[in-house]
Amino acid sequence: MSDPEPCRMKHTEDTEEQRDLMEVKEESEDLSEAKEECEEMREVKEESKEMREVKEESEGLREVKEESEDLSELKQESEGLREVKEESEELSQVKEEHHVKLGEKPYKCSHCDKSFSRSSYLETHEMIHTGEKPFSCDQCGKTFRHASALKRHLRVHTKEKPHSCSVCGKSFSRLQTLQIHQKIHTGVREYMCFECEKTFTTAEHLKLHQRIHTGEKPYKCSHCDKRFNQSTNLKRHERIHSREKLHTCDQCGKSFSFKTHLKRHMKIHAEEKPHQHSLRSQKLVHLYVLSISTEQVSSVFWQISPSHCNHIISEAPPTAVYQ
Repeated sequence: MSDPEPCRMKHTEDTEEQRDLMEVKEESEDLSEAKEECEEMREVKEESKEMREVKEESEGLREVKEESEDLSELKQESEGLREVKEESEELSQVKEEHHVKLGEKPYKCSHCDKSFSRSSYLETHEMIHTGEKPFSCDQCGKTFRHASALKRHLRVHTKEKPHSCSVCGKSFSRLQTLQIHQKIHTGVREYMCFECEKTFTTAEHLKLHQRIHTGEKPYKCSHCDKRFNQSTNLKRHERIHSREKLHTCDQCGKSFSFKTHLKRHMKIHAEEKPHQHSLRSQKLVHLYVLSISTEQVSSVFWQISPSHCNHIISEAPPTAVYQ
């Protein structure tokens, strides 16, 4: 009869192995469940993140929408204000035109006794007192109170003269100058001085003339005590102090303070220099007179006048002319 003890031991070992296997299986299942839960948690986390991003985007869109609505409201308000401003400007313009028609001048200068029919005229005038000249020439640095004045000044540098006289063809940089010039052809002189009955083509010329009678000299030099009746005379005078030279020769680049000095200088560059022909003629006549006898001198001496130079030269022998 066999011993039952080894069989019992074998059975016990098998049971322990099965138990171990079951534990391993259970642990494996637990791990699988944990892995699945982890996966689910990750998916939930990702969904939560996506939801948060969607929410942020939604909030951003809402803010953009609100900003857009605010901008639309601001735009409407701006358009409303612009319309109000335009209406206000139109009313001011109508009001000013009404003052002009009635001859009223309600806009008074706070620095002097002058009055104006338009507020823009007053603003322009007050710059004389404040010295404000916001527009500057990039060529010479000269400053102006208005952009239109700067534009006109730039034609000095560009030599542009777009306004031509239909009668004589003379060109001008300013339309106003052309209109004044055209009165020379028409003979219209509608402004008369009551002191001497002299007539003028423009009111400005009459006003300048009347200062001769009144002795008025409103323009004072800022460097010395000299006074002038015209602003142009003051400007010319002040170049003596500033040594400003606005007029430049386009042939050699030499500059001058006065236009008359430039014109005199330009004769040097002219093709036929002033008096060159007459001086040459006088020299040739002198040589011709030396070449003839003493008896002939008295008979031709009267011909030495400028009007007879060419006649004498034509009769002179080649040896006398080029001696």
